Amino acid sequence: MAAAASKFRCLYVPPLRNVPKLLLPPVFAANRSFATAAPEPFATDSTLRKPTSFQDKLNAGPSFADFVTGNSGVEGALLPEDAFKLKTAMVGPKGKKKEITRLPEWLKTSVPVGDNFKKIKMCEEARCPNISDCWGGTSKSAATATIMLMGDTCTRGCRFCSVKTSKAPPPLDPHEPEHTAEALSRWGLGYVVLTSVDRDDLADGGAYHFAETIRKIKQKAPAILVEALTGDYAGDIEMVKTVAQSGLDVYAHNVETVEALTPQVRDRRATFRQSLKVLEAAKASKEGLITKTSIMLGLGETEDQLWDTLKELRAINVDVVTFGQYMRPTKRHMKVHEYITPPAFELWRQRALDMGFLYCASGPLVRSSYKAGESFIENVLKKRAARKNETAMAAEPVATEVDTSTTN
Repeated sequence: MAAAASKFRCLYVPPLRNVPKLLLPPVFAANRSFATAAPEPFATDSTLRKPTSFQDKLNAGPSFADFVTGNSGVEGALLPEDAFKLKTAMVGPKGKKKEITRLPEWLKTSVPVGDNFKKIKMCEEARCPNISDCWGGTSKSAATATIMLMGDTCTRGCRFCSVKTSKAPPPLDPHEPEHTAEALSRWGLGYVVLTSVDRDDLADGGAYHFAETIRKIKQKAPAILVEALTGDYAGDIEMVKTVAQSGLDVYAHNVETVEALTPQVRDRRATFRQSLKVLEAAKASKEGLITKTSIMLGLGETEDQLWDTLKELRAINVDVVTFGQYMRPTKRHMKVHEYITPPAFELWRQRALDMGFLYCASGPLVRSSYKAGESFIENVLKKRAARKNETAMAAEPVATEVDTSTTN
């Protein structure tokens, strides 16, 4: 059977050796090589692709030293006005897109980390942008303690503030002054800021509770410098004096904005004139007391209004003023009218110093309890205390000699 079988071949296809060479590919027909030999490449177009010039541009660009020093010297480098130019973006579903302004680069902060950050509460409630700067470090001396007294619920509803509000907040904790003083004495800090919510539900506005906390701190840790950032106590000057004479070192009360914008920014029970009276009364109630206030920019204020505000603050001898950018906490709060650039903040800082303010902290992320201002005030207070001690020591021999002559 096997011998009788013939090879199968299609009747319509000739053997491969009989196929004309014109039907085969040129390379296959012209070049026949061994199976192990490397095949020659197909013929390609003689025109080469244009090489990229990116590497050449990169090598010809500024060096790392140029970036560090800021002297790029190349065409297309950002000018200062371009660097502070705001960027916009279109957001929303198709057909309902709207243009928004992106947060400027100079207002973006790092993610807070560190063990100190886990201990805080007040800065979280107020959504402070410096939360990582003040509390991110591991050193106690580098951290800034800002403690909010009398609970976390305010009786007022300012349109810029993120602290929750209620007409009837929980009652005060009678042990809070003792516990606060004990905690601060263990932390080993040199400067602390005490602030509070407004408590219009209390007859004294919480002034005696505030003053008692300061006295307890000074008893347990006399070396700690205390700044009190208080409310206006509904204009009750006696309550202002109670806090100012409790042993604190800095009395702070924020006017927040210019007089023309106060009704739209602050609670209706807070007025610009009332805040001026609080600062003036605090200054007069204790000799050598430093008074301090803070102003938010970007709410729609004008230069003339800011000039008038600074003049009125200097007229009542306010020592320290701070400028910071208003940042909208949530969509339920008032919108940002304008993002102020860092050069503009520096301009107002210099203007405030030229007007005679003892110190001015001014910057997009500066807040009333920002640690940079506290470091400066701490040094001022220590120098004042040292000069006072020197004067007292120099006067002791004179007093003894007068007493002796009088006895004789």
